[in-house]
Amino acid sequence: MATRPQHAGDLIVSSNFIRAAREAGYVSVSTALSELIDNALEAQASDISVSISRSASNGMPQIEVEDNGIGMNATELSDCLRFGGSSRFGGKESFGRFGMGLPSASLSQTRNIQVTAWMQDSAALTVSLDVDQIVAGQPVDLTPRPGAGGVTESGCRIAWQDCDRIEYQRLAWLERALHRDLGQIYRRFLNTQIRLTINGTVVEPIDPTLLTTELNGSSALLAFEPLKFEVAAGPLNTGFVTVRFSILPVSSWHSLDSVTKRRVGIVGHGGVSILRAGREVASGWHFMGGKRKENYDDWWRCEVEFDPILDEQFGITINKQGIRPSRALREALEPDLESIARMLNSRVRQSFEDAKFNSAAAKSCSIAESADADLPILQGNGKTTGPIRYEIRSAPLPLDLMFETSLSSQTLTIVLNVDHPGFSALYKPLQEMQEQRSSELRTAVELLIISYARATFQVGNSGDDVHRAWSTTYGRMLQRS
Repeated sequence: MATRPQHAGDLIVSSNFIRAAREAGYVSVSTALSELIDNALEAQASDISVSISRSASNGMPQIEVEDNGIGMNATELSDCLRFGGSSRFGGKESFGRFGMGLPSASLSQTRNIQVTAWMQDSAALTVSLDVDQIVAGQPVDLTPRPGAGGVTESGCRIAWQDCDRIEYQRLAWLERALHRDLGQIYRRFLNTQIRLTINGTVVEPIDPTLLTTELNGSSALLAFEPLKFEVAAGPLNTGFVTVRFSILPVSSWHSLDSVTKRRVGIVGHGGVSILRAGREVASGWHFMGGKRKENYDDWWRCEVEFDPILDEQFGITINKQGIRPSRALREALEPDLESIARMLNSRVRQSFEDAKFNSAAAKSCSIAESADADLPILQGNGKTTGPIRYEIRSAPLPLDLMFETSLSSQTLTIVLNVDHPGFSALYKPLQEMQEQRSSELRTAVELLIISYARATFQVGNSGDDVHRAWSTTYGRMLQRS
């Protein structure tokens, strides 16, 4: 293969560099495509459309991204495919910094890039970059030439024409992945600042904290007010890091089927989301110190947002796919975040224990309700009530109470005192027994408690009468168990 001679002063060998640049390390089509969307946002676009199809000639995927931003003039267009060709090089006010995103991301997915831009009252211009031509030794020509503009007054269109690195056999799978990934990366901007579509379908925001997701009448809640850390960005400057924790409603969502949990993002999506200027740049297990991730940690979420002035502290990578936090930043954040993570893990663990307790108690309550027709009608607030429903819960109470009862709206509620010695004396042995045997014994114990509670409402506080009523009630309930 013939190659163009290299001059002694050349910094790079173009034919080799262009092939090496294709290994830029973008982990997915979504992360590469994000570089193009970042540029559209920089250009003040409010409408961004992504089109995915297959080439009629070779069957390879091809992708177009078009926006209604301010466009580019001839000089900016000529520079846009140059590595480092950015008018904002080194800036920290917005998304891009180094002018590497567009060429690097594009080359990681395609062999042929075409960029067309048009400005208000100006003709559309086009530049292109072809990997095969450069490898063959042809000189790089980034001179703008006439192109076809879009329907908006100004804007930009980027076409990836031979996407040989996209391995999805079905483009519908790629669309689904893009909706999921881009919906999370740009969640702060979607439906507020921009309209993003993929083959005409609007990309909806996906919030990993699940604060905006409602299922079974419940949604995640902020664990507490957001934390704010002031971090040194240099000798004279500081920036702020804002941390939010959310906790998922275990009592309402633990019984959902596994398909629903995965579809919604309840399981398999726990951890920390890192946002720079509102755009997600990393997600994973960050700033957790010595705490390892456990299954219970799927049930709380953390979001860390930082000012772009703190890029060096966070070690933001060129392709915005991860962070390498400095030691100073870790020392500032990790102690508090690790402590909170352990506390939330413990809270979730207890919530699952409570849910397990309540689920098992529901069996005893159901049996008690089936026996109610054979028992005397209770007087509630001076009025005769109908059939009684029963509810058993657990909670901390004063130590002199083993349990607390109340009768309201035809529901007899019993709250067992988790701090009373009787609670552990009754339930701890049950947990250590075989499941079938412990279930039977637990039902008998809970019916004993339910029957006593019912008897007290039936006859008041006369000791002999309560004992007699309790014994009769307990016997009837055991007959139904």
